[in-house]
Amino acid sequence: MTMLGTFLKPMHREGIRFVAIFAALTVLLFLVSDILGWIGVLLTVWCYYFFRDPKRTTPTRDGLIVSPADGVVSLIEAAVPPPELGMSSDALTRVSVFMNVFNCHVNRAPVGGEVKSIAYRPGKFFNASLDKASADNERNSLCIEMADGRQIAVVQIAGLVARRIVCFVDEKTPLQTGERFGLIRFGSRLDVYLPAGVHPMVSIGQTMVAGETVLADLTSDEATRDGRTG
Repeated sequence: MTMLGTFLKPMHREGIRFVAIFAALTVLLFLVSDILGWIGVLLTVWCYYFFRDPKRTTPTRDGLIVSPADGVVSLIEAAVPPPELGMSSDALTRVSVFMNVFNCHVNRAPVGGEVKSIAYRPGKFFNASLDKASADNERNSLCIEMADGRQIAVVQIAGLVARRIVCFVDEKTPLQTGERFGLIRFGSRLDVYLPAGVHPMVSIGQTMVAGETVLADLTSDEATRDGRTG
């Protein structure tokens, strides 16, 4: 990778109009004040950076579940998947990945399989790092069925600043592990509900990379991992 490629990443098409709006406002700000204009430049660069869509190298071994989002693991707990998906009413292990406004917000499929159902539910806009965000916030939920019949739920959750959840796929869409399936604008969270008996291989506070970081292994009987921050 070149030095330029380290800093300049491809931008997702969802960001084109936003960057154009920020750029147009920046021109107007320069007409008012150079200081305001340069602030506009910084905000335009941030907007481009927010919508970056870098290439990722996804591990391809069968059984691996990867992180659907960049960010930090904020919660690991037992919870029932969103009822609108019509999945099991039993509690499953839920891993939450919190994205701040500086993370890449393109979401990737944690496993390969077929999208069995998609359910959007309007809601509130609490801080996405809070536990109650899973139940109360606006969300878009997907149920992905793997080749062996097991299912995983992945839920896009709006946050305090986020006001738009975008989903690129439809029901019955086949997905590969790490394939792009959606995006959330301006700060949010992704929840993954693991199949029964599967334990996460990550810990709270761990930094995740969408499509690359292994979140769990369907073939492993390893217990839930503990972590240490230092």
